[in-house]
Amino acid sequence: MQSYDLPAAVPVAFGLGRLNDLGKLAAERLGPEQRLLLVADPFAVSSGLAGRLTQGLEEAGHKAALFSDIASDPREGHIDACAEAARDFGAGAIIALGGGSAMDVGKLAAAIAGAEEGSAAYALSIKPFPGNGLPVIAIPTTSGTGAEMTAVSVFSLADGTKVWAWGLELFPKLALLDPEITASLPAPLTAATGVDALVHAIESMTNCKAHSLNDPPAMRAIGLIRRWLPRAVADGSDLEARGQVQIAACLAGAAIAVNGCAVAHGLGHALGTVGHVHHGRAVGLSLRVALAGNAAATPERHALVAEAFGIERQGRSDAALAAALPAAYDAFLREVGLEISLAGDGLSGADEERLAAACDTPENRPMFEVSCRDFDRAEMERLCRELLTAA
Repeated sequence: MQSYDLPAAVPVAFGLGRLNDLGKLAAERLGPEQRLLLVADPFAVSSGLAGRLTQGLEEAGHKAALFSDIASDPREGHIDACAEAARDFGAGAIIALGGGSAMDVGKLAAAIAGAEEGSAAYALSIKPFPGNGLPVIAIPTTSGTGAEMTAVSVFSLADGTKVWAWGLELFPKLALLDPEITASLPAPLTAATGVDALVHAIESMTNCKAHSLNDPPAMRAIGLIRRWLPRAVADGSDLEARGQVQIAACLAGAAIAVNGCAVAHGLGHALGTVGHVHHGRAVGLSLRVALAGNAAATPERHALVAEAFGIERQGRSDAALAAALPAAYDAFLREVGLEISLAGDGLSGADEERLAAACDTPENRPMFEVSCRDFDRAEMERLCRELLTAA
């Protein structure tokens, strides 16, 4: 029998209006009268959310400063500038507010705030973190990346190469989830981020690290997204749907914190590097082209995914049930309005070689290698061709 390890879970505070508890929660988790650097993406600033949080923190007795120089695809310069801002302010902790990019910046900046080297030194986890980083409270404003539950930060080097850093030091001390702050997310982003969470859950259950001890959060996430994401896309003010999708993203993040991702993220990261396609949409489309082969390779695991996705067994074997999953997944992407064609992103079959080369790199190849089947260069090229010509 195989042995398993589960890392310590990130504590979660969830509920409508829980954002109002931030000052109190910060005092309980970090200590009273802390100096806190609020790392917020530009939308959180322009919407007034960052100002509301800053005021609440100060009313609770903390000192707060704001850092918002964050891009949707953050580069090492954003992280290094954030770490410098934390040092200059004398921050005792970081509050990361926003989508996955804001949380990736906040987590990694916190981990290297006491280091001499910049974020690039920790790319691909070649160098261990110094161990004197700052604690983080993560507050997601989207429901997709699950970054509030993981020990990973994704960013790009100065040359545009998309990489990641990993280490237990990147686990937040608390994830604060409030469905109200996701209500203004537009339908296309609601769909893309929700699909991102779905892919996390599916890949955590089907890669070569998958095990039954980690199945429950992933399976629950799959079922919640299948049921509630279409409602959240159709009506952004539906806070019940928003809350259920937010819980699903959190559960999926907890699942990938244990098992990691696979081919959809290797191909999706390459697509982000080559075509700057939104991460959630990129991995969703990438799984779409890989799913049939994956399901055929490990039908038992994919049958579990199919059942969690709501596909009834009706006496079918695992192989038959798994074979029904790709069509159901494709129909779901279309139901939530995810754009399948990449033509609008300026990509076509002519980009096949360039995309395949981006897959076969040190930062992306490992995600192919932990997948449930082997991917040689010919299979990578086939997936790229299918992805680039899909309609």
